[in-house]
Amino acid sequence: MTSTRKPSSKKTSRNSGPAGPSYPAPIQDTALNTAQRERALKEMTSAEGLDVLVVGGGVTGAGIALDAAARGLRTGIVEMGDWASGTSSWSSKLVHGGLRYLYQLNFALVHEALTERGRLLSTTAPHLVKAQPFLWPLKHHYERSYSAVGVGMYDALAVVGARGHKTVPIQKHLGKKGTAALAPALDTSHLAGSIRFYDARVDDSRLVIDLVRTAVGLGAHAANRTRVTGFLKDDEGRVTGVAATDLASGKEIEIRAARTINATGVWTEEVQDMATTEGGLKVLASKGIHIVVPKTAIDAESGIFLRTEKSVLFIIPWPEYWVIGTTDTPWEEDVAKPVATSADIDYVLEHANSVLTRPIRREDIIGVYAGLRPLLQPRLKPGAEAASTKVSREHTVTRVAPGLTAIAGGKLTTYRVMGVDAVDHALGEALAHAHPSRTENLPLVGAEGYEEMAGRAAQLAAERDWTLARITHLLDRYGDETADILGLIDADAEAKDSQRLGEPLAEAPTYLRAEVAWAVTHEGAEHLEDVLLHRVRLDLSHRDRGLSAAKEILGIMAPLLHWSDNDAAKELASYTERVEQIAAAEAEATDADAVAKVTRPI
Repeated sequence: MTSTRKPSSKKTSRNSGPAGPSYPAPIQDTALNTAQRERALKEMTSAEGLDVLVVGGGVTGAGIALDAAARGLRTGIVEMGDWASGTSSWSSKLVHGGLRYLYQLNFALVHEALTERGRLLSTTAPHLVKAQPFLWPLKHHYERSYSAVGVGMYDALAVVGARGHKTVPIQKHLGKKGTAALAPALDTSHLAGSIRFYDARVDDSRLVIDLVRTAVGLGAHAANRTRVTGFLKDDEGRVTGVAATDLASGKEIEIRAARTINATGVWTEEVQDMATTEGGLKVLASKGIHIVVPKTAIDAESGIFLRTEKSVLFIIPWPEYWVIGTTDTPWEEDVAKPVATSADIDYVLEHANSVLTRPIRREDIIGVYAGLRPLLQPRLKPGAEAASTKVSREHTVTRVAPGLTAIAGGKLTTYRVMGVDAVDHALGEALAHAHPSRTENLPLVGAEGYEEMAGRAAQLAAERDWTLARITHLLDRYGDETADILGLIDADAEAKDSQRLGEPLAEAPTYLRAEVAWAVTHEGAEHLEDVLLHRVRLDLSHRDRGLSAAKEILGIMAPLLHWSDNDAAKELASYTERVEQIAAAEAEATDADAVAKVTRPI
């Protein structure tokens, strides 16, 4: 049975009375670390087994694990790499309704996504998800009327999804002068003006880590660097769990589960084919690349939204830099090695520079990243072809085999709905009715006390003689767990000045040393690249991908992970090799030549 998701406004049930919360309370510590991982593997391999096992630790899998755990099901989740190490770290980092889908008349999809956007902004992750204005440049006056109708519908669907509340401001129309005032960098000489509208942005990998941590707090067992190598079956051919390898120890293990859900993105077919080659989903990988430039490279107070001949291009402001992308090109190389080419970078530069008064130069670029979207591909007859831009962004859930469900497609913004659908499908109608989803209003770790703490930001900064930007940085990454970070700093007050956790990293002063320690003790970082790629994301924001800060970071990590000097040296060598190989790949013109420069998964 296959279920192709057609978005709806269906409400999930609440299990508590009017006086209490409509979501379950944490029952255990949310920290991810080596001790937690060992306990998780012990529990998952016990004779008791699991109600639900999720394979894949990106935003889809993490959302499914959270949904299952919140229903009270004995839940496990495994990931072959670090959390969010695939597509979910390399997105445009937008939480949006998909304005272009509105012009395809896909109102249901847009409404669903905007509803989830409002929920993330107001309830589930306000510390991570931030409202972001964009300018939509208009070349001709006649564009304004029909564009206003489209954006107006976008705003209206958002208000409806938020039950009459405005979670972001509505559209505003600007002429040439107003456009130039808001974005001096935008070339207005050939514009009739612009429309300012709002979407939202998020640190994608931090969102995934918080999803996994919240699931763990509700009783889920989570283990990264655990590779599924096959499926267990009973005498009737029903999938009863997985065979896997604990990549940290090399140990072969078995995890038994009544229901297994494959949420592995671009690896969907590879994983489901271990169970059967006679059914399942067909997924197309499409490459998207982004460039990162310093904040000073573009003079604007708003992001910029551009339609291209292939897709759309966003110029997205972050506190210290701009992210510009994306591309949408078919990927036929190793899905574990997505890299940008010189041609990809030129494409993004060309389209961004077409609307800017001061062109961005190659030497302005401080970061480049690439990722693969898992796009649903209709099953094709032999010899037929399909373009990546023609396949569905909606998600589909299917039964691959008895006991094994697969989900693919969708978008980051609607991860929660995907989790609901996947668990409902795996359970079946009767069990799903008996154990309804409880994530509609469930705050992620850091969210519940964020607003109150953010209201005291100036006071907190003054108490420590910090800038407001410093405390805001912590609040927007850790939410109400900022109090725990501050406690960690206070407990370390007797250390030498340069080694105190309250001191900034020497080569990356936006980040405190405490954030590296927290990444190890609470966010599951086990390697140098875990910190640089997915927690303290210097890989994106620093020209050397964080290498200059690596030795200081290793010095913080080593005692927490009981590393020897030789262990630390191996970590540095491994990350250095990664940086060098990606740089070599980005000098090549084609995907094949670029991938040839890369010797290991990145």
